[in-house]
Parts: sequence; C-alpha cells; structure tokens
Amino acid sequence: MTKGIVHVVEDDRSVRTAVTRLLKYAGIETRSYGSAAEYLVADRDRDAGCIVLDVGLPGLSGMDLQAALAKKGDAPPIVFITGRGDIEMGVRAMKAGAIDFLTKPVKKEALLAAVNEALARDAQERSKRDALTLLGARFDRLTAREREVLGRVVRGKVNKQIADELGIAIRTVKAHRAGIMKKMEVASLAELVTAVERLERASA
Repeated sequence: MTKGIVHVVEDDRSVRTAVTRLLKYAGIETRSYGSAAEYLVADRDRDAGCIVLDVGLPGLSGMDLQAALAKKGDAPPIVFITGRGDIEMGVRAMKAGAIDFLTKPVKKEALLAAVNEALARDAQERSKRDALTLLGARFDRLTAREREVLGRVVRGKVNKQIADELGIAIRTVKAHRAGIMKKMEVASLAELVTAVERLERASA
C-alpha cells in the first residue's frame, strides 16, 4: 500500500469518525478536521497523501477549498464525499482534478479504492517533482559557456558549427560537451535532449 497521510475534512462528527476508523483499520495514517478553515490553519507542511473532503462544509465549502488549494499550487489529490448526488457538481469537481466523487453513505470498498488511487497519484507526482528538482540542480552546475554549448547541441548543431558561432576551438567544444554530459549525468545525446525538454516544459 502506498504510504501517505489521509486528511479527513468533514463537519459531521459521526461520519468523520467512521471514515477515520475505516482508514486506520486499513493501515492508513489519518488526520481529521471539522472544517476547511481548521484544515488550512493546521501545521501540515504539505504532507504526502490526499484529502477526503466533504462537499457541504459550513463556511468554506469543499469545492471552495479545492479551488483555494489549486490557486496556491498546493493541491493534494482529493476524494469528495457528499450527502447529495449532485451530478453537475461532481463533474465540476472531477474536471478540477478530483479523484472521485462519492455519495453518502459511502461504501467502504469504494472509499478505500479511491483513497488508494489518490495516495498512488500523490506518490507518482511527488516522484516526478523530485526528479525534476534533481534535474534542475544538475543544470545549475553548468557554467555560462556550457549552457551556450548545450543550447546549440540540443538544436542539432555539430561541433564545427558551435565552434564557429562561439568563436572557440572545436576541441574546446568537445571538452564542454563532455563536461555537460558529466554534470547532467546522462549517457547519450538522446538523454540530454530529453532532460532539457523536461526542464523547458516545467518552466513554460
């Protein structure tokens, strides 16, 4: 089972207790909150995991919380639960990135399946972000000249063209290319191009 904390945000104490017990029984660490505001002020430090979120919370609703987290760029995967089968609301929540939209009384199997999917997605996204951070750190090690060479390499220019454009010797270009490959920790030109494309997409 994927590790992570499930944050249960539900104003109905009986439902909150039932959901929390079910998840804990399944071996999943949980934290519970009686409102969206309580969740927002908690010392979470963006724990790995997901949210089981009631739509009809008093004050800041579940949909409002989803929008607020998305705006901050701090939105973990969300599994919505609701007391009313509002199809339009469910479609809106799913389009905004929710994992599932479950109607109360929620079936145990459906909730556990949705939570496990949410935890798996969070782990996957974290892995991608960590890999991108590592890639960025490697790129930061390049010198200004190496970056100039790199930009031309990924555009398909050969050593002689790069040397002519930069006014340096071909052997110097080769030395820079070797340094780039070492610092970026790639074994081939294809890997290097892929790494640069990932960084460009992330910064776009």
